[in-house]
Amino acid sequence: MSSAITHVVAALSLAFVSITASPAQDHGATPSAHGVVSASLCADAYVLALFGPGEIQALSWQVDQPVSAAPDWARGYPQAWADAERLYHLDPALVVFGPGEGAGLAPLLAAAGIDVVQLQWGEDFATVRANISLLGEAADLVAQADEQIATLDTRLAELEARSAQRRDETRVFYLSSSGGSAGVGTYVDAAITAAGGINLMTERGGRSWTRSDPELVLGLAADLVVTSFFADGYHGRLNRARYHAAYDDLLEAGTRIEIPSGDWPCAGPRLIHAAEAIADALDEMAVLQ
Repeated sequence: MSSAITHVVAALSLAFVSITASPAQDHGATPSAHGVVSASLCADAYVLALFGPGEIQALSWQVDQPVSAAPDWARGYPQAWADAERLYHLDPALVVFGPGEGAGLAPLLAAAGIDVVQLQWGEDFATVRANISLLGEAADLVAQADEQIATLDTRLAELEARSAQRRDETRVFYLSSSGGSAGVGTYVDAAITAAGGINLMTERGGRSWTRSDPELVLGLAADLVVTSFFADGYHGRLNRARYHAAYDDLLEAGTRIEIPSGDWPCAGPRLIHAAEAIADALDEMAVLQ
């Protein structure tokens, strides 16, 4: 292919991206030019925690979906994903990828003068601290990152103090819309533990994320049922807990709370919100006992 034809094809591709990209709606905030871009739902949470409207250029393709916890002003922002052509077109100063995303793109973007932050994978509050610090250093927002971490630690300490006021241990079972649960080594377990509950799946020896198991839940005796991705998740054939009768008792439990999916698409800055919601339910149950 000749150089001239190559340039024409590239121009047409960029024009198509420009036409199909979502324009920012008028929510009282204007996207930044050459600002920070988030390429995933997980990265959105970190970017929104550290950057203001005038510093953000684009957020992930899921920012306007129910699974996002983005504020109204951000939901109409231009959208990004882990695609070199799209990111070149946006021409940001900084791109933030979620854990395990955007593999191989960093050298390409660096060659174009675009800085990249790759968030670390992890499923606990230590990971949240590490990623906030990592992004703060990359964006020269160390003071803001330190403040975020200090606030997180204060809120975790408050949860520990609340837990100490409860007399009885409360067993908590997490159920996702897929019918799976979460044992030790998951951010759900980290949230339940921080709230002062006993993760029933961990107590039963469950490790990591578990698959749908109707036989398990039929004989389950949980004090509190925590669900997520039912009210604001995606619907599909994998949502077994929505349709299988084995899960009905858990879904109809009087002591059940639904955590907004946007609070924990990963171990992110809003994980503390999920932990506090679980703690609120545990406090209410302690009053009733």
